[in-house]
Amino acid sequence: MRNLLLLAMLLASATIFAQGTVTGTVMDSEMDGPLPGANVMVVGTQQGAMTDFDGNFSIDVEDSSGKLRISFVGYSPKTVQFNVSGGQTVDLGEIVLSPDANALSEVVITGVVDLAKDRQTPVAVSTIRSTEIQEKLGNQEFPEILNTTPSIYATKQGGGFGDSRITIRGFDTQNSAVMINGIPVNDMENGQVYWSNWAGLSDVASAVQVQRGLGSSKLAVSSVGGTINVVTRSAQMSEGGFVKASFGNDNYLKTIASYNTGLSDSGWSGSFLLSRTAGDGYVNGTEFEGYNYFIGVGYQPNDDHEFNFMLTGAPQQHNQRGFFTRLSSYLAYGENGEPNEKYNPDFGYRNGKEFTFSGNFYHKPVASLNWEWDITSLSKLSTTAYASFGRGGSIGSIGRINGRQSFALPLTDDGLLPIDDIFAWNSGQDVPSLGDPRQPYSGEGQYQGQFVNTGNGDRSGENGISQRSSVNSHNWFGVISNFETELTDKITLDVGADLRSYRGFHYRRLVDLMGADIYRSTADSNNPNRFLSETYDPTIGNTLNVFKSIDDEEKIDYYNDGLVRWAGVFGQLEYAGDQVSAFVQGALSNQGFKRIEYFNEAPGNQETGWENILGGNIKGGMNYNINDQHNVFGNIGYYSKQPLFDAVYINFGNTLNPNLTNEQVFGIELGYGFRSQYFNANVNIYRTSWADRFESDAATFFEDTPQEIRGTANLLGITQVHKGFEFDFYGRVTNKFKWNAMLSVGDWEYKDDVVASYFDENQNPIPGVDDAVLSLDGVKVGNAAQFTASAGVDYQIVDNLNVDATYRYADNLYADFDATDALNNPNFEVFELPSYGLLDLGASYGLDLGDNRLSFRVNVNNVTDNIYMSESNTNILAGPEDDTYDGVNTRNNVFFGWGRTWNASVAFRF
Repeated sequence: MRNLLLLAMLLASATIFAQGTVTGTVMDSEMDGPLPGANVMVVGTQQGAMTDFDGNFSIDVEDSSGKLRISFVGYSPKTVQFNVSGGQTVDLGEIVLSPDANALSEVVITGVVDLAKDRQTPVAVSTIRSTEIQEKLGNQEFPEILNTTPSIYATKQGGGFGDSRITIRGFDTQNSAVMINGIPVNDMENGQVYWSNWAGLSDVASAVQVQRGLGSSKLAVSSVGGTINVVTRSAQMSEGGFVKASFGNDNYLKTIASYNTGLSDSGWSGSFLLSRTAGDGYVNGTEFEGYNYFIGVGYQPNDDHEFNFMLTGAPQQHNQRGFFTRLSSYLAYGENGEPNEKYNPDFGYRNGKEFTFSGNFYHKPVASLNWEWDITSLSKLSTTAYASFGRGGSIGSIGRINGRQSFALPLTDDGLLPIDDIFAWNSGQDVPSLGDPRQPYSGEGQYQGQFVNTGNGDRSGENGISQRSSVNSHNWFGVISNFETELTDKITLDVGADLRSYRGFHYRRLVDLMGADIYRSTADSNNPNRFLSETYDPTIGNTLNVFKSIDDEEKIDYYNDGLVRWAGVFGQLEYAGDQVSAFVQGALSNQGFKRIEYFNEAPGNQETGWENILGGNIKGGMNYNINDQHNVFGNIGYYSKQPLFDAVYINFGNTLNPNLTNEQVFGIELGYGFRSQYFNANVNIYRTSWADRFESDAATFFEDTPQEIRGTANLLGITQVHKGFEFDFYGRVTNKFKWNAMLSVGDWEYKDDVVASYFDENQNPIPGVDDAVLSLDGVKVGNAAQFTASAGVDYQIVDNLNVDATYRYADNLYADFDATDALNNPNFEVFELPSYGLLDLGASYGLDLGDNRLSFRVNVNNVTDNIYMSESNTNILAGPEDDTYDGVNTRNNVFFGWGRTWNASVAFRF
């Protein structure tokens, strides 16, 4: 009787706590197919589920009636009513979600991000969602996932971890903006984005949206080529998490763990992620280790206020390969007459461990706090305060042995740096391969009889070689605030402010004396004869303390600070009707630049004043939806863009550029879109003019002679014109077979000739070297393929098993020019490099385990195997780069080829 009573109580409690089951299928309106990975939550509770590969979900609900909220990154969420009782199962059928870039704001942790809306915002845009990033990236670099986007060209450069680069319509990140949750991350001195600092973005990104051209950002950012908006995961994600492990070629291993708390009854939520990546590197001598962490905490005290805190960073250390290795070296260390594409002459071994003169170590955490305030039903204020503390730099060599730098020393039989010989020579041992034996120092008394490295301060041939690091650290603070109000049901006004403060610290320090006793520093004119022995390991551990003072570190070779202040205001008026939408934007910004030179200026004269430069932009556009299938749009804009820091203070000193002027950018774009049940397409044409550029390049004159001079080449008034056509489309044959393709054709050239002026390290004109006219008119812009195309397919073989393939092709790829060419050949032509194609393959399998899911994925990248070799009399100063390593060239040789990489992963979601 007692057991029967207990059973009855259990059945009653089951009825009380589970009134029934609600099922359904979430569909993608764009492709008329299932939408896997969508979140399904019971409104007002923490009950939820995720759709399986076929878009299906099932939830045991506690209440007899309520609402389900269905959401997916990049889609407009939908709320559906349900009624269920008596333990029954109710099938809600198909629930259709529609793509909407504006829906990304549902998961972004800041309200200041500007994301384009399909068929509304009149800009050329592509959005890649988290599922595609997680599946198809494999062990490639984060920017490479964008290679199937029109006019995007992303490569790995030398092949080291995080050394990838990206261009948009031929412009690199110095002139293409990168935003994370609406926060600009381009370096405030040189405009660059170093992707090794952001290697963890692939783990935390909910979506990446690329706006080509001037874009829709209200801030006065450097979107000459375009804007990359990275939207990270949100603290408000439903409760659950995942663990994942990936392994691949060359001992690649990556592990990830993530957990989301969901939204509590008191309004708190959290999202946490930690990952580690390590491996030997595809290229020889490129070992790496990196970590990634993400902390998101949200708090919603009431319906009017919401706070979100984010902290993310990716400390890492990796060895590298340089970009200019001779073809003869690749052939010499290959097999059977074939070049060795993995060859790396920039490292050797010391006691069995890699010892490199080409590496990088860095940690750049970013913290932000966002406040969303719904002032009224028509007005809201979004404010984000953020801070970033970057610590780290690069690794290299300093000094010479018998007049030769490290790259000019005789290599070992394996083609590697003679590290053991350098240690021996530096300590006074006789090393015949390195020339005359080392003599002990005979200068100041207490250092007589020791072996002293005098670095770059003495080129007599007796100074020795040491390992050093070039530190480029910074402190960066900012606030962005945007006020939005609806003037009518179709017109919205935005106004706001953008404030930033930045200080960069630049100096060198010793890593390893490499057998020498002392390093003699003569670079500091205020203390010209210092004898140093303190070294600093370039490790991840030494970058973790981002608040550590640098005042006590012994600095060599150079030491200066760069300070930048930014004060901007912006405004936008937007009209969104049923058929017509339009916007007009304007922004003004004042940039203040200041430089502090500690070594080459006397105390009291080390700081410059603030050089304030006013800039801004105005742009607008209109979209017209002809009907449900066709739309057309156009936009136009003008930028008066402040120059980069090195164009303000030239020749690596405190000299103010006497010809300082803003860069002038003018862009225009037209587009057409087509939407249907089975096929979507976009067509764009554009023209961007970029004028009044200043460029300063390091240069060496009378190289390898006793009169060798290191200096700079300054070019003023460079103009580029970039024109092009873009076409992307995707569709489906059935729900199981989907395809996509893109084509972009560019015509990017320099316009008019410029004058190159040459200066030595002391900012004086070089005797015997006159100004030269550089014939740039009509010269092709290099370092990015001007013709790219791709085609991809995705096929579901059986339930939960998918295969996919993507082929990419690049052509019209040119070498870049160098200002020193004008000394010898004023009418030079850049070298055109061969076309190439790459094929990526993948397969996915998912296994549902109740409310959990186990997933498997395999990627094989760059399976095309093609090697091209050429000799040319043309001065080649930049070369082709592919997805595995850098295509390498020197002034007389070109090497071009591919290898294969693979990656397999297993993930468990709960």
